[in-house]
Amino acid sequence: MQSNLTPNASIPADYYWNQFGCSGANLAPKLTWEHAPKGTQSFAVTFYDKDAPTGSGFWHRVVYNIPSQINQLEGGVNGGILPVEAIEANTDLGKPGFFGPCPPKGREHRYVWTVHALDVAKLPIDANASPALVGFYLWQHRLAEANLTVLAGSK
Repeated sequence: MQSNLTPNASIPADYYWNQFGCSGANLAPKLTWEHAPKGTQSFAVTFYDKDAPTGSGFWHRVVYNIPSQINQLEGGVNGGILPVEAIEANTDLGKPGFFGPCPPKGREHRYVWTVHALDVAKLPIDANASPALVGFYLWQHRLAEANLTVLAGSK
C-alpha cells in the first residue's frame, strides 16, 4: 500500500479531526494498492486506533464492497469521495463517515490503515452494521491485507 503519509511517523496536523479539542482539517490520505491476490473480488479499507483507551481500540473509518477493479481511495476532506458501489459503515461514533485522529492527552497512539482483499464481491451486511460485525466478515473473507501505521499525539 502506498500513501502520502510516512509509515510509523507522526501525521501532519491537517489530518486531525476538528472536534474534541483537536483543530485539524479532517483529511484522509490518498491510499493506493496493487498486487491483489488471485481470487480478489472486492476490497475493504479500515482506519483503526489501536491505542484508544476503550479496551478494544476505536474504528475511525470502515469502507467495504469496493470493486476489485478499484485500486485507490483519493482521500481528502472528511474522507473524500468513495466509489459509487462502496459502503461506508458505522464508525465507533455510531454513524458512517470518516474522522481523523484526535487522541486524548498522553502518549502517542498508533493508527492503522488497512486494505483488505476479499474473496466476495459484497459482504452480506448492510450499511448500519457495527464496525465489529464488519470486522467479523472481513476476517472470514480476507485473502490478504496491507497495513500502514501512523502516529498521532494530542493536539
